[in-house]
Amino acid sequence: MGVVSEGKKRIPAGVWMLGFVSLLMDTSSELIHALLPLYMVGALGASVLVVGIIEGVAEAIALIVKVFSGYWSDVFKRRKPAVLLGYGLAAVSKLAFPLAPSLAFVVAGRFADRVGKGIRGAPRDALVADLTPASVRGAAFGLRQALDSVGAVAGPLLAVVLIGYFAGNFRAAFWVAVVPAFVCVALLVFGVQEKDERAHPPPTAKRVSWRDVRRLDQRFYIVTAIASVLTLARFSEAFLVLRGQDVGMGNTGAPWVMVAMSLVYAAFAFPAGRLADRGHATSLLSAGLAALVASDVVLGLARGAAGAIAGASLWGLHMALTQGLLAALVAATAPPDLRGSAFGVYNLASGVALLIASALAGYLWESVGPAATFFTGAAITVVAWIGLSAYASRVPRLDS
Repeated sequence: MGVVSEGKKRIPAGVWMLGFVSLLMDTSSELIHALLPLYMVGALGASVLVVGIIEGVAEAIALIVKVFSGYWSDVFKRRKPAVLLGYGLAAVSKLAFPLAPSLAFVVAGRFADRVGKGIRGAPRDALVADLTPASVRGAAFGLRQALDSVGAVAGPLLAVVLIGYFAGNFRAAFWVAVVPAFVCVALLVFGVQEKDERAHPPPTAKRVSWRDVRRLDQRFYIVTAIASVLTLARFSEAFLVLRGQDVGMGNTGAPWVMVAMSLVYAAFAFPAGRLADRGHATSLLSAGLAALVASDVVLGLARGAAGAIAGASLWGLHMALTQGLLAALVAATAPPDLRGSAFGVYNLASGVALLIASALAGYLWESVGPAATFFTGAAITVVAWIGLSAYASRVPRLDS
């Protein structure tokens, strides 16, 4: 497996492999995610408010579970078993969607999929940090995000092709999503070796103590606070698909908004990571907030496919500029032996914010209208931008 040079340091082969694992699982997940809101609203009769609550709870579950999986990966000094368990559960949960006889079954499958994501998320991010030299950590997280986003492009593209090929048969399209999910698990089993995995002594549990909490210093909590406010402003991407449908793109056209978002995300995530390594963290966060405001305004004003796709593209730019960077900042501000726990706490805060944001978005969509959902997101982002400006000098640097 090849490597990418960054100065005298290189991104390890294990990080590349984890990126391809993410690519395959995201292909599967985003194929389903691009069609699921349309399936729930159209075929199963769910309201947009219900979809918002389901998506918010589902993503919050994923982020909350990361608290426990991250901590236990610290306790046992093993990352890969939790990562494998999480990807395995997500793969099995994909079977629920083509087999679902009712909305309740779909919701159960969605929640199980997100539990799998939660189990793997914090240990995987901690494993990336463990494997990577500090001088290229931003690039490593950016690379993983970029490969993940390639899958996020492939998934919606497949959704567009399959929903047309199967003449609107959602279940048939969902069956195809099962294949890359199980290939992903096989690649993880045979292709990813945890750093010094065989040299660790047998794991011994340790007690949770307040001393451990105090070791997560102020810089970590500043990063977590920034991420939480950002998440509060950025509700579930299911609303992008619903907006595409709302402006006339239909069931076969609406997944294109996810393609546009993911293409931009994939294109800019790695370059943004390299800039973060060179000391531009604050500027990148500020640019990401600007992109999110622009995205919300364009989506709020959209009257056709062009507006929806342009707004989704700006959303993808925001994600590229902020998500890998925030993960790298968590890794930089947490003690190495508490990285799993740190990612867990970080994602717990983001999970609570996402639950609130998606429920609010669904309520505004139903009671006021789709435009109000996006304009409210823009307003919250402006508040976050003001907060970032006030604390800009306290945002950690990755090159220090």
